[in-house]
Amino acid sequence: MSLVQNVPATDSTLSESPLSASRRSFLKLTGVGSASLLSGLSQAAHAQPTALGKAKSVIMIFNCGGPSHIDLWDPKPKAGDAVRGPYQPIDTNVAGIQISELLPKMSRVADKLAILRSVNHSQASHNAGMYWTTVGRPYRVDSTLINPSSNDHPSLGTLVGWLARRDGYSSGVPPYVIAPYPHCDSTVYLTPGQFGGCLGMQHDPLVLDADPNAADFQVRNLKLDASLTSETFRERLGLLDQMNRRGLSIVSTTAADTEIFQSQASSMVMSDKASQAFDLSQEPPQLRDRYGRHTWGQSHLLARRLVESGAKFVSAVNGRSIIWDTHKDNFSRMEKTLVPPMEQAFATLLDDLESRGLLETTLVIWTGDFGRTPIINKDAGRDHWPQCYSVVLAGAGIRGGQVVGESDSTGAYPHARPISPADINATVFTALGYDPKSINYKMVDGRPMPLSEGQPIREVL
Repeated sequence: MSLVQNVPATDSTLSESPLSASRRSFLKLTGVGSASLLSGLSQAAHAQPTALGKAKSVIMIFNCGGPSHIDLWDPKPKAGDAVRGPYQPIDTNVAGIQISELLPKMSRVADKLAILRSVNHSQASHNAGMYWTTVGRPYRVDSTLINPSSNDHPSLGTLVGWLARRDGYSSGVPPYVIAPYPHCDSTVYLTPGQFGGCLGMQHDPLVLDADPNAADFQVRNLKLDASLTSETFRERLGLLDQMNRRGLSIVSTTAADTEIFQSQASSMVMSDKASQAFDLSQEPPQLRDRYGRHTWGQSHLLARRLVESGAKFVSAVNGRSIIWDTHKDNFSRMEKTLVPPMEQAFATLLDDLESRGLLETTLVIWTGDFGRTPIINKDAGRDHWPQCYSVVLAGAGIRGGQVVGESDSTGAYPHARPISPADINATVFTALGYDPKSINYKMVDGRPMPLSEGQPIREVL
């Protein structure tokens, strides 16, 4: 949990850039809408993936705050009272695999799951932990009080969107979307890496910043303003083009990015594909009920709609801020408020993807910042624990019905087959058909960096 609340970001982290101002000016002129809509909409033709993978899209279910692995995926019934907690293990539909009694729905789909029980890193602060988990590399300081900057390594989602654009992405929806809110601590400290970082603002995701479960939910500025007709909008774009051609030519990254934003935003607003993809009212009420009439459930349903429409990476964030940070009342909170909506949404997503033939091409990742301490503290809670935790993979050729890696008798450290976040990222890139070691991006200082420094987890591929 953050030690400082409601402290504004410093100029060195989230200060306004010339690109932000130029985008806003363009939007006011054309009547289109928000910068968040535009920030993930660049495409460029380039070489195709170097290998054939089964995955076409990725949905990452991210549980901000760090869920307890011992109370979910890696129960320790033989450990002492100070470790095991009140929940008993239950059998799954795969012989020999047990998970917590808190997960009865997941126990019935264990044949689809690869449960990684020995994932580990070494940063115990929320934002640094979320960075390492999604980026696959450590942040330069182990801190929660950090924000995104242009020096960040890009996260898994950022890189998947970047690769899609590199390969000529042309779908009518953004390639990388975060729903409903970004990874953060206390809504003040946004997790680095999830935005464009060293790749530039044009590779930012579209962040909804809205509740898909709200009765009036809609993505802001996705359609033309009611006062504008398509003809008027085209006329304004033509006028803007004339002004650009007659004005002083500016050669800069900002100017080039603005042209990209203008072209992509206008195409997206003039097309119905994006607005239809985000329109949950098109779904049968019974299916929406199955996902759960709550923010998490409707975010997972939206993720399915987006990959169905061509999006490459959707991060469905379970919780605004660090809701899984159970330093107190871990067991009561998990049983009553945290696990039921998470499990309902997760299980329904897998079933829905499978029924539509999408699970074969959609890789689903369930993860969080880290795990929680084996030892239960004096407040009936568990504290931060990155030294060992669980991640779950499913879909897109992932070999389900297995556990990979093993924690020790208390779930404190890997006992066999340690797995790093970099290994998970390398596995995802491989499943998508990319060689994580042979494809490089450049840091702001020009240094080439491979997509991942980890090794693909061959047991699951």
